[in-house]
Amino acid sequence: MVDERTYDDRDGVIWFDGEMVPWREANVHVLTHALHYASSVFEGQRAYGGEIFRLSDHSRRLKRSGEILGFEIPWSVEEIDQACRDVIKANNLEEAYVRPVAWRGSEQMGVSAQKSKIHLAVAAWYWGAYFGEEAIRKGLRVDISKWRRPAPYTAPTESKASGLYMICTMARHEVQARGFDDALMFDWRGQVAEGTGANVFLIKEGKLHTPTPDCFLNGLTRQTVIDLARRRGVEVIERAIWPEELESFEQMFFTGSAAEVTPVASAGPWNFEVGDLTLQLRKDYIDLANRRISNS
Repeated sequence: MVDERTYDDRDGVIWFDGEMVPWREANVHVLTHALHYASSVFEGQRAYGGEIFRLSDHSRRLKRSGEILGFEIPWSVEEIDQACRDVIKANNLEEAYVRPVAWRGSEQMGVSAQKSKIHLAVAAWYWGAYFGEEAIRKGLRVDISKWRRPAPYTAPTESKASGLYMICTMARHEVQARGFDDALMFDWRGQVAEGTGANVFLIKEGKLHTPTPDCFLNGLTRQTVIDLARRRGVEVIERAIWPEELESFEQMFFTGSAAEVTPVASAGPWNFEVGDLTLQLRKDYIDLANRRISNS
């Protein structure tokens, strides 16, 4: 069941700077530095059966993302892990999406923010299939975005920083206005990069191809799917992929903590089948996340 309430008006609690705060009271000041200068980092996680998949990996990446932006989150990986566990328990959730977010506060205004306090919050809620159940059966309709992922020498592309998602929102809004589900983004060189919030994989002749993550996140779900494919003896090729190659691929899918493994039926003028290997890798991922297959 989809919760139609806005995200500021819900029951439950949010872990906020070390305390459980009633959901509606987990607020920040309008002059918070992060609101004006995007000085925040976040994670997206999923809990399956009450356990968050790859929890510590997410917490380590959150800490590292803050460091890349020049600030230290004043909680350890272990403390962040526990905060995430406590939140899903306090909200009586088994299947959940979990959102840790860290940001610079309101102590200082202007580009410089050395005196700003670093805050951390963790929220969790039920969130079904990110693109909807129909997308898993039929595949996504994706269009090509005019916005491109920036070069790593122009932005902190190894950080899961909120500012990097501005063009993702713009890209997705643009293609949704044309009736598409999501956008495929190229990088500054014109190579295939990723979706607006997910990594991309392509299949040809039983081999799995995926762009080299040199200007976008090497997603944890991406890493997991690569491992699962290799366990099945599928060759995985990480390389530069140019748009003119897309017509030669048979299948395409997106991966991400929110998206999990979602087939793509079309991207711009190129069409793909929702094929057996895509669906098998989706099943393998869901089984692993639910601890139904070994993670060794």
